[in-house]
Amino acid sequence: MSKSNPAAQSPRETNAQTGSEPLIRNVSDTARWVAVYRARETERPDAHFRDPFARRLAGDRGEQIAKSMPLGPGNDWSMITRTCLGDDFINEQIQQGVDMVINLAAGLDARPYRMKLPPALKWVEVDLPEILSYKEEILRDEKAVCSLERIRLDLSNPAARRDLLAELGRRSNKALIITEGLLIYLSPDDVAGLARDLAAPPSFESWILDLASPGLIRLLAKRMAKQLTAAAPFKFAPPEGPNFFIPYGWKPVDVRSLLKHAARLKRLSLLFRFFALLPETDKSRRDRPWSGMCLFKKQ
Repeated sequence: MSKSNPAAQSPRETNAQTGSEPLIRNVSDTARWVAVYRARETERPDAHFRDPFARRLAGDRGEQIAKSMPLGPGNDWSMITRTCLGDDFINEQIQQGVDMVINLAAGLDARPYRMKLPPALKWVEVDLPEILSYKEEILRDEKAVCSLERIRLDLSNPAARRDLLAELGRRSNKALIITEGLLIYLSPDDVAGLARDLAAPPSFESWILDLASPGLIRLLAKRMAKQLTAAAPFKFAPPEGPNFFIPYGWKPVDVRSLLKHAARLKRLSLLFRFFALLPETDKSRRDRPWSGMCLFKKQ
């Protein structure tokens, strides 16, 4: 379930691909790829967010992964918009009294360093040891703006995961969960199990996640680089859309289309701007290529 990275490299490494090692070794390497998009947005004069750490976190391997992708820079909008919407949801939930943010499979996310967060906020990052150690080395001279804790854990271990979630539930009054860029790599059964576990602690009240449609998964399977689909295949795109989570205790309360929001951010090409004008329905979200950021509340 978690973003494994058994071969995390030193940040001082200058050549991201050596010998016959594949450029994308596992899901953890996609975190480096996503950091490149954050760096590109940061370097724009009209940036919607600033992540001064993204370029360092991406490293040479992240740059090479981004260059190898056939979609090209015209498709940066989806990752940029996902980040913007995640920031918006987080700020809104903190204003409503969230005292702990739990980022599962946190990867190379730098929000505790780059966002304006209350100093008393407790921020918990959970991921495998290798990826967190890599990030700690890159950010060793930086200071988080809130209380930051990193927990090394394989989230695919159900017993260990439940123990951790129970402990964090006891330590929080109103917790927000984030699983950005994680669920698409899990099977529906794994997602269902995670959803049940997240519903158990009484203090876990809200959950931010990104969701893809079956139509988008079919498109990406055809267009993405083979090295990505081999090392980190996309698995989760429920036909029910956000309603998939209702039987497991979570109700969708805010679903925001990446495409439509990207149009408002002025990050779309002319062709994508045309598609953004089309109305969205439950059927179109299932059949067309669609993705969104969703806020869930526990029922």
